Amino acid sequence: MLLQSYTQDRIECGCDEAGRGCLAGPVYAAAVILPRDYVNADLNDSKQLSERQRDQLRVQIEQDAVAWAVASVEAEEIDSTNILRASFHAMCKAVGALAVAPQYLLIDGNRFYNETDLPYTCVVKGDGKYMSIAAASVLAKTYRDERMRQLHEEYPCYGWAGNKGYPTKAHYEAIERYGVSPWHRRSFRLNRQMSFLDKM
Repeated sequence: MLLQSYTQDRIECGCDEAGRGCLAGPVYAAAVILPRDYVNADLNDSKQLSERQRDQLRVQIEQDAVAWAVASVEAEEIDSTNILRASFHAMCKAVGALAVAPQYLLIDGNRFYNETDLPYTCVVKGDGKYMSIAAASVLAKTYRDERMRQLHEEYPCYGWAGNKGYPTKAHYEAIERYGVSPWHRRSFRLNRQMSFLDKM
């Protein structure tokens, strides 16, 4: 069972991102404030859920949340800064777009570059520990997947409807065959052989 809150006496917002390790497309982040006594037994880390479960939970989270927001940073900005900074920037954009101002942030991961004036705590694997972070992970993942399905319509040769821009064998082969699209992150290793050698 996920924990409902980290700090019971504050308006708490969970934040998470999706798409950090992808070769193409934007990185997405979500910020979610849940009701104080909220319970949802189906809520979990989005990576542990099926696509259908995530889509169903997205509707429920958006209905139940006190406030929620989703933001993204495109590949061009990722390349001009770096993916870590871009992920944090997307989180801060999402927090800034909330209809209700939070008092405390729960950030999934072990570090955070804070562009807000809010106090925060980083929680390693927080999407498997706190409901607000898990809810943010579901929103970030579903919105990003939806965007990648849209981009697939423009560039079907890369298989983004299936791989969502992640570095699969088929994705690397498509890059080798068709070249780099405007949506690829040029600061990433887009050559399969280079990616393999970097790990040796």
